[in-house]
Amino acid sequence: MIDSINGIQFGKMIIAAAGAIEAQRQVINELNVFPVPDGDTGTNMSLTMSAAVGDIKKTDYPEIGRMAEVVAGALLRGARGNSGVILSLLFRGFSKSVKEYATISGAELAAALQDGVDAAYRAVMKPAEGTVLTVSRVGAARATAASVENPGVEYVLEQTLRCCQDALLETVNQNPVLQKAGVIDAGAKGYCVILEGMLASLQGKELSYALPVEGTREKADFAEYSSEDIRFGYCTEFIIRRARTRRDPIKLRAMLGSMGDSLVFVDDDELIKVHVHTDHPGRAIEESLAYGSLTSIKIDNMREQHTEKVFADTGARERRAAPPARPYGFVAVCAGVGLAAVLRDLGVDNLIEGGQTMNPSTDDILRQIDATPAETVFVLPNNKNIILAAEQCVPLSEKRVVVLPSRSIPQGIAALLAFDASLDIDSNRETMISAMSAIHTGNVTYAARQSSFDGNQISEGDHLALLDGQLLYTSSEERQVLARLADEISKLAPSYITIFFGDGKGEDDAAPVVEIFEQACPASEVTLLMGGQPVYSYLISAE
Repeated sequence: MIDSINGIQFGKMIIAAAGAIEAQRQVINELNVFPVPDGDTGTNMSLTMSAAVGDIKKTDYPEIGRMAEVVAGALLRGARGNSGVILSLLFRGFSKSVKEYATISGAELAAALQDGVDAAYRAVMKPAEGTVLTVSRVGAARATAASVENPGVEYVLEQTLRCCQDALLETVNQNPVLQKAGVIDAGAKGYCVILEGMLASLQGKELSYALPVEGTREKADFAEYSSEDIRFGYCTEFIIRRARTRRDPIKLRAMLGSMGDSLVFVDDDELIKVHVHTDHPGRAIEESLAYGSLTSIKIDNMREQHTEKVFADTGARERRAAPPARPYGFVAVCAGVGLAAVLRDLGVDNLIEGGQTMNPSTDDILRQIDATPAETVFVLPNNKNIILAAEQCVPLSEKRVVVLPSRSIPQGIAALLAFDASLDIDSNRETMISAMSAIHTGNVTYAARQSSFDGNQISEGDHLALLDGQLLYTSSEERQVLARLADEISKLAPSYITIFFGDGKGEDDAAPVVEIFEQACPASEVTLLMGGQPVYSYLISAE
């Protein structure tokens, strides 16, 4: 039995854990009860863990306190979705507990696990049973008892894992939604997988798991282009959904290459992904439209971006925040060219590409906060799974950060419309949250997989209608779910209805949808706009 571990061993354990959860990412994703395409739990936890791998490989701290600090910092910056944030909090509490130690035994391990659980529970407003919080709490309690039986770190971790695995099986009975679906909790499963990877590394077992590459590849493709002397001012990124014309992309590659540098051009049968540094982003986008529809557009002014420096002695980042040019600024999360244009028109300074299927990390959000030239920055997550990640930015930024708990783009738009520059921060926050509460959001999407949810049998590819995040109706016919959604919205007696049609839809497709809502809600003013959002074919705001 191994009695204690140091920083080098702990770093290897985290790398192994990252590999373990990457290997089982899709298995964990499949446990998500709701079949709507989303930033799934397995993906978010894997990307969060993978954020630590690069930093660990850059350091060789023998002290576990210093290595745990590196891991905690990387996980916090890389946290994605609620599951990723909770995971980062578990390791943040762990890090603080072992801060002064060079090595730890089973007793210190148990105390650190408990401190991690305490940190996670403090951050979650309404902890629910049958989740990763439950399993980590039960596991930490067993670790404390095990450390009395045997103070060896291997024994304590082994007992903790066994207890967590037993607790995992009970989650299906602790959460009504999981009980209906007959599945265990996805986040709790991910936590057990992480402990499995850590224990296997500690015991010297060979792991066949591949290390997580998605987060690393994303960083290598788009984040590692830096220069002290910037030749071209705008970092321009977008994805082209290939048109049926099948125009030869070689010409586009040559044209983009002549416009700037740092060109990354990846094409396949369906998509073309572009990254280029240029002084003419508008021209790059205009030329690319000839090859298909555009999505995931992101343009950064590199000359105004803050700089980062990683200190070898702490692994911490020094950020230079944009100097405040005005009292208030806004950052919002959004996916879709049309929706982005609306938010820009309403005063949003910086947009973060994200939402369903792509939850931005805490660091992604923090970058845009720091780049906003304002004393106080209001943040609109516009998705329930991003709120917690945004809230982690509050103590990390030099600026005053106010996170508004917007759960949808329509709520974010309502908040921006309610903003009054003559009011103080607290008054604006109350006014904007009040405006958000008056908004009802409808969505039409599709089922990503077969599922049984709340007594409904859902087939893969079925159309789904949601109202305020709740499943309303399913059908193989999109018109039927739209009609049902319109009828339900009519009961709310809204004065205004705005329909945003998504990526892959056009005005001709959306015109009949307007008629459906006008017939169901004759007293409402119905407006049609291009949203360009992925996942949701139609996004409906009712006020």
